[in-house]
Amino acid sequence: MRSEKLSPEQQYIDLYEQERATLCDHSCGVMNRCRDAAFEQFRQQGFPTRKVERYRYTNVGKLFEPDYGLNLRRLNIPVNPYEAFRCDVPNLSTALYFMVNDSFYQETDHRQLPEGVVVGSLAQHVHQAEGLYHRLAGEAADGVTQLNTMLAQDGLFVYVPRGVKVEKTIQVINILKSPSAGLMANRRVLIVLEEGASLKMLFCDHAADDVSFLTTEVMEVFVGQGASLELYSLEETHYKNVRVSNVYIEQQRDSHVHHNVLTLHNGTTRNQLNLVMRGEGAECTCNGCVIADKQQHVDNNTLITHAVPHCTSNELYKYILNNQATGAFAGRVLVEPDAQQTASEMRNQNLCVSNEARMYTQPMLEIYADDVKCSHGSTVGQLNDAALFYMQQRGISRQEAYLLLQEAFVKEVIDQIQLPQLRDRLHYLVDKRFRGELNTCKGCKLCR
Repeated sequence: MRSEKLSPEQQYIDLYEQERATLCDHSCGVMNRCRDAAFEQFRQQGFPTRKVERYRYTNVGKLFEPDYGLNLRRLNIPVNPYEAFRCDVPNLSTALYFMVNDSFYQETDHRQLPEGVVVGSLAQHVHQAEGLYHRLAGEAADGVTQLNTMLAQDGLFVYVPRGVKVEKTIQVINILKSPSAGLMANRRVLIVLEEGASLKMLFCDHAADDVSFLTTEVMEVFVGQGASLELYSLEETHYKNVRVSNVYIEQQRDSHVHHNVLTLHNGTTRNQLNLVMRGEGAECTCNGCVIADKQQHVDNNTLITHAVPHCTSNELYKYILNNQATGAFAGRVLVEPDAQQTASEMRNQNLCVSNEARMYTQPMLEIYADDVKCSHGSTVGQLNDAALFYMQQRGISRQEAYLLLQEAFVKEVIDQIQLPQLRDRLHYLVDKRFRGELNTCKGCKLCR
């Protein structure tokens, strides 16, 4: 008699009940104190279905159906990131760190950072920000966030003290490593910038083995009064990779945030951004660039909340989809009743290069104040035949003309990146991506 197949939710409910002690033994008190409450919420709510507005374009439950392995006992996975991988941005001097699956790689030189700045294991340093861990994520009734909270055992902690400006870009390489079987990693990130602090961070996601990976990531970011943060996330994984990321950002008075998400190679990706402005004069710029083909799926969902007056937000997301790729963008700007003199602009522009590619776009404004300047818009189209003909008449091959037009389309997003060296590198990577040459980076020994 065949046993009944467990629902995705029941798999993780049973896992937590059986392995709760193991989870706690290999983590820390601050993280452990949130587990049971997150578990109860997950047991009641489960994974969000497509009936939930923010998840209508991705069947999240189906992503969690496979029986992935988990490294709950924190066994050492043999990899030396310094020998195995090098993700260089030419002429950009970075402070380089590694995350292997969901664990901070310990062998790092901290002398290149200003005094008081912390970049390290969340489980070891989270006491420095007690009261902040799970504060933003805990306010969200989100099943994936609750699952991450009940299973995460470590992650990354970044702290910049008051008035400290970190000149070097902090580059974090997230390496997924499992030599024999599929693996689920539950990564947690907590970033704290105190008043007047300044930080630039670059996250690069890579898969080191040709197996199936599922990553949940919850990132909580606190940007203090007058602080400035540039946050870049670059995904270059493979078609067997599933990434579900929820980012929560809180801004205080006169703070500045540049949030940039770039998906160049993936399998299935869902990025969710939740940003709230708590102090007057806060500004944010949120950009996204997606290049997808084959059967790849990329879903970006954003919610920007203007909770106070005199704040500014700008969003620009661009997609280029080929073959049977699927893209989705749903952005909502919420202007609360007291948030007078809000300025907000949202744009989503998309190219479907093939007839089989599909794009779903849903920009939204929800405004409860009457003195605002807000706009939004979206377009979905194909490459301009007249422009292709014009370029061919001048000796450019049709294939090369296709590539040049696609590069020109995403150039607007990349040019808004504040770091010139990273901007140049991304132009180079995008060109290689369109030419089918982005399977491995120069100097990378992984995924050969």
